[in-house]
Amino acid sequence: MSADPVLHPPPLPKASRRGLAQEAADLLREAIFSGHFPPGSQLREVELAGSLGVSRGSVREGLALLQREGLVRSVWHRGTTVIDVTVEDIEEVYTLRAALDRLAATSAQRSSAESQLDELDSLVGAMADEIGGAAADDVSGARLLALDLAFHDRIYDAAGNRRLTAAWHAVRSQVHLFQLRRIALGHEHYRARVVDEHRELAALLRSDDRETLARRAEEHVDSARRSLLDGLSSPA
Repeated sequence: MSADPVLHPPPLPKASRRGLAQEAADLLREAIFSGHFPPGSQLREVELAGSLGVSRGSVREGLALLQREGLVRSVWHRGTTVIDVTVEDIEEVYTLRAALDRLAATSAQRSSAESQLDELDSLVGAMADEIGGAAADDVSGARLLALDLAFHDRIYDAAGNRRLTAAWHAVRSQVHLFQLRRIALGHEHYRARVVDEHRELAALLRSDDRETLARRAEEHVDSARRSLLDGLSSPA
């Protein structure tokens, strides 16, 4: 079940340097991920400029950066909103991610260095520590997700394909938002699978079994897709 909406969210942090669109985009992205601006929220330039302490031009440019990431949508005469988590968007994003992750995993299997594989193992260990070091209700889904995304970032790095990495970054923010929604709707499902699924991927990356790795990389994404869709279809 998703958390109750925050009626009076805390103020946004001020941008430390005026006029930087990238910093405005970074602050707004974090505000979206933290739930300050839930999916579907309207983002008004004048209000955001005042909250962040930057010009409307910087906010406008920052929102344009987030639009290129697919995290917000701008419609003429209707303004800019955070994307909604719809069935259509879920199907599109996760289908694309499955194809990208399959290619990234099989490419990394061929080209990764031992140090890169060791880093993946360390991230899996950190996930296990996060779960094992706290009571079930205290496990942070946001921290687990940060480790999860870092794991996949490292696979793309190890793949050594700049265009593939660029394609991943084009959908990464959307994946982040959708996974946060998945966790909010079914934290238990995510917590129960996150370590074992990533541990298996890390082990397969060290193997010569390309076919199984490719299949598991796709199944890993499909499991997330089905979990999110199930959560959305369940009664509140």
